[in-house]
Amino acid sequence: MGASETEDGWDQVLVDIKDYVFHYKIESTNAWRTSRTAFLDALACAVESIQTSAECRSLLGPIVPGTIVPDGFRLPGTSYQLDPLKGAFDFATAIRYLDHNDTLGGADWGHPSDNLGALLAVMDWLCRSVRSGRIVHSGPPLTMKTLLEAMIKAYEIQGVFLLSNPFNAHGLDHIILVKLASTAVVSWLLGLSEVQTLAAISHVWMDGAALRIYRSGSNTIPRKGWAAGDACMRAVRLALLIRGGQLGSKTVLTMPRWGFYSNLWAGGQFELSQTFGTWAIENIFFKVMPVEGHSISAVEAALVQHARLRSLGYDAEKHIAKVEVRTNGAANMIINKTGLLHNAADRDHCMQYSLAVALLKGDVPAVDDYQDSSAWASSPAVEALRSRIVIREDEQFTKDYLDREKKSVSSGVLLSLSDRKILEEVLVEYPVGHIKHPKTLERVGRKFDSSMTLLFTKAQITQIVQVVELADATPITDLVDLLARSQETIMKM
Repeated sequence: MGASETEDGWDQVLVDIKDYVFHYKIESTNAWRTSRTAFLDALACAVESIQTSAECRSLLGPIVPGTIVPDGFRLPGTSYQLDPLKGAFDFATAIRYLDHNDTLGGADWGHPSDNLGALLAVMDWLCRSVRSGRIVHSGPPLTMKTLLEAMIKAYEIQGVFLLSNPFNAHGLDHIILVKLASTAVVSWLLGLSEVQTLAAISHVWMDGAALRIYRSGSNTIPRKGWAAGDACMRAVRLALLIRGGQLGSKTVLTMPRWGFYSNLWAGGQFELSQTFGTWAIENIFFKVMPVEGHSISAVEAALVQHARLRSLGYDAEKHIAKVEVRTNGAANMIINKTGLLHNAADRDHCMQYSLAVALLKGDVPAVDDYQDSSAWASSPAVEALRSRIVIREDEQFTKDYLDREKKSVSSGVLLSLSDRKILEEVLVEYPVGHIKHPKTLERVGRKFDSSMTLLFTKAQITQIVQVVELADATPITDLVDLLARSQETIMKM
């Protein structure tokens, strides 16, 4: 049957996603270049989490301890060899856990490198299975070049959706877009047909969506660190179910009464304000400090104010009477928190906490500064300063944040001192990490080197970078073998 016959009746949004994954040719040199940087950055985030976070490590490894899966995915930074579902969960969780991976904002927001959990786990498992003779692969070549293409397309699907579709306004978590993007691209990687891919995508919407509650107010809990892993795991599962013969639902979005739009989108429809291309990867925001992305500009401004305070002989703890912050609507909604903070997940999503720590220590908050064991977490000085921080939305900042040409992440910080002196506002529009900041790539490189040296030698790091930057034809398993660590090596490091 021809494509027009086999695809007849499917919701158009599903068809648009499928057509992009199967037929879009990536020609942007900048997209290819940035995808390499994004992969290395995500890898550094995973290594940092695995090596420094006991909480993250407790989530990793086979469900049944000691299990080694034949041809399984070798989880970077560990000795685990996992099935593709648990591998997808673990790698995405490691990338995401310390809130240090890339981000993109619009009407909703998210972290596109989360998708790498599904992409790398499936590709490595397939590549090993082909080598062992367990399967005959009918999909695209299982090489570094294909991984980069898969990344660009997963980033784009998630990015275009979040630009104009506020899942948060419906109480839904943005990780549904990770599941969507990963399901679509994993289906292609597995060698599914175009119609099978439509079926797999339909199951994403059929599942509904996770509630955003685990990122919200006093209900903020560590699940926000493994929610993307859960989405990647489910994406792989859906694609494998379709490969096994399961069917999809053609009008999963639009069916009256029972479809996604009627039940979870208040009867509206998704808005795709631009066609799928390479916009997302070319506009990604790299997080060069472990601070919730919408806080970064405010933290930068606070550090400038800290330097001013010291140069004038003032002390932040003793002399700050009030901190006034102008920011965008997304920041105001997500991280403007007052009252008791219950755990590390709660603290790292509180702008007042990040600013108080930055002003008091005169440096960027570190991952450890959010932990229950940190002196800052129980510091009366932090709580006192938090109570003096007032955050408000600036409507122009929100417009600039949503403007896909400008895409600023503006925050302004003004200090009022106890002697009534005013330290005029410091405004930061494009903090380090923003694609428009001239020092972004340099800082991303420093972050990569710092994190990777936790588990790898300089020679090993150089070899990994050379494969990612220069060896597109490398089988993905050869790259993953460079990233795995024996238990003995981990203990030595």
